[in-house]
Amino acid sequence: MTIYYTHLTSPAGPLQLVGDGEILQQLSFVTSAQVKQIPNHWIENTDPFINCQAQLTAYFKGDLQQFEIPLLPKGTVFQLQVLHQLQQIPYGTTCSYMDVARAMGSPKAVRAVGAAMGRNPIAIIVPCHRVVGSNGCLTGFAGGLKTKAHLLQLEGSLDQYKYHADTSPSA
Repeated sequence: MTIYYTHLTSPAGPLQLVGDGEILQQLSFVTSAQVKQIPNHWIENTDPFINCQAQLTAYFKGDLQQFEIPLLPKGTVFQLQVLHQLQQIPYGTTCSYMDVARAMGSPKAVRAVGAAMGRNPIAIIVPCHRVVGSNGCLTGFAGGLKTKAHLLQLEGSLDQYKYHADTSPSA
């Protein structure tokens, strides 16, 4: 199978898109730990991602709330269940890690949900940025908390959360 990739400059920072030409397999922040050295067999080509790029551009302009892009994330059965549950969180709303675990029927799996979200291979489209701490604080995000805050602000749900852009990680 041929794997294509491209990069997209976005208001959330540079993004890397990876797929087979029909199905998106990864959407990562270029600065995130998920983006590793590009394998030699991947082919750089923007054409397979024209629809995805158009939808992301519309999303960042505030003109799109629901993505219609075929996805094929990779992960364990549990990780894929978490990713599916994340896709049920509507635009402009948020929930806690506990809410996700409860919705999956596994209320004691809060930490496992968080770990699975940390491995989300398709950022933004699988909206892990819509999950916040039960204490009202923004917590972990592969693109960084500033990016998470930016996405929540774009969707109109940031004001209710505790977030300080200049807070150091140790604070």
